[in-house]
Amino acid sequence: MANNSEVRVRFAPSPTGDLHVGNIRTALFDWAYARHTGGKLIFRIEDTDKERVTDEYIQAAIQSLKWLGLDWDEGPEVGGEYGPYLQSERLDIYSQWSQKFLDQGDAYYCYCSSEELEERRQVQMKNNKAPGYDGKCRDLSDAQIEQYKSAGRKPVVRMRMPNGETIFTDLIRGEVKFEHEFVPDFVLARADGSPLYTLAVAVDDVLMKITHVLRGEDLLSSTPRQIRVYQAMGLTPAQYPVFAHLPFVMGQDNAKLSKRNGEVSINWYREHGYLPEAICNYLALLGWSPGDDKENISMTELVQLFTIERVNSSPARFDPKKLEAINGDKIRALTLDKFLEWALPFLIKEKVITGTPEEIAIVKSALPIIQERIITLAEIPAMLNFLFVKDFVVAPDELPKIKDEGSQQVLMVALAKIEPLSTWNHTSIEEVLRSALIDELGLKPRIAFSALRIAVTGSHISPPLFESLELLGKERSIARIRAGISK
Repeated sequence: MANNSEVRVRFAPSPTGDLHVGNIRTALFDWAYARHTGGKLIFRIEDTDKERVTDEYIQAAIQSLKWLGLDWDEGPEVGGEYGPYLQSERLDIYSQWSQKFLDQGDAYYCYCSSEELEERRQVQMKNNKAPGYDGKCRDLSDAQIEQYKSAGRKPVVRMRMPNGETIFTDLIRGEVKFEHEFVPDFVLARADGSPLYTLAVAVDDVLMKITHVLRGEDLLSSTPRQIRVYQAMGLTPAQYPVFAHLPFVMGQDNAKLSKRNGEVSINWYREHGYLPEAICNYLALLGWSPGDDKENISMTELVQLFTIERVNSSPARFDPKKLEAINGDKIRALTLDKFLEWALPFLIKEKVITGTPEEIAIVKSALPIIQERIITLAEIPAMLNFLFVKDFVVAPDELPKIKDEGSQQVLMVALAKIEPLSTWNHTSIEEVLRSALIDELGLKPRIAFSALRIAVTGSHISPPLFESLELLGKERSIARIRAGISK
């Protein structure tokens, strides 16, 4: 299969929760490689563990990929000639191959109980031997088999590993070798007939004509087992899929990324206002480089530039601050219409607006003045709330900052200067306020405008002051300044 002219890669998660950063980085590399080579991305769900992989999680995985813009050529909702693409719908296929391996002598029934396996494992460890199956049921006599059956034991199906070694060339790590003495006979199917990962993944890769397997480094050690299944299916080494094991994604503490050292759920980033293109841009840089120290790339550029040769074998460190910076850059690059499209759901969710045409028009007017100031979309509601709140009050923790004598003087002078204005726009507002507060009172801008900002927006963090006053309108602006003075 590796010499197939068409590249076929697969993303095959086992979603037991929201897809996390590591899952998505793998999906992104699969997608980019398929698109770069003109090949196909196959999206497959490993859902044989029905207790942990629920329909809800499967749908969430599908929606996450759609939201990120990682489309697939075969899989759920798309179909394809090698389906079905949920492993739970392929159980008969695995059962047939399991039986075929038994008939060929490549596999055998193992009657060892879990208690017996654990007991022998403890002995192995006590004797400083690598723990693993010791081959007890490899060559049972008919009488021994009958005895186990009479005792009511239900066997698992176990693959027979030959003596020797498995050698393969990893596109990222070069030649990799596993001695079979450290790869014991492994289970293909449980006693109830359900397949284990190694059987299902290898059978699916062969039947779906997968040519390249890009996946996490944590699965490297399972490769000799998969290759053993390929052999039992009748493939020659030239027909195996080519492997490329991607580097680990580490947290800031150099431990494997987890909730303890960095948020890992993609849905968390979605809900907290990160753009899909920013997430993809940043994850692409975890273990891969476009060259020339380039960091801000579009999805189109990623497709053009992505090659496995540029993937590093060293672990990559996930830096939330770097992701924030890229997200801010992507927000600043949005057109006004796109920015509005992304902003509205956050404003509606936080009940800042209901979504009327009048409200949307105000939001559209306000967005340009905050576009340079935010790093996530989730900051928008707090930034624009002052324009829509009906019963406006200054935040309690901000109130002391406008009660001192200096602040009260600023508010009174500002009120006296802007009240007579006949033209209400940010240019005229800025002109009279700078003249009065900076030139005449001799105040520094930060001190001159801080109290005014709090009185008008309710917070010292807000959009640009003069534009905020213009958007708020003269009547409401003056009312809020007066209220600030009375307090």
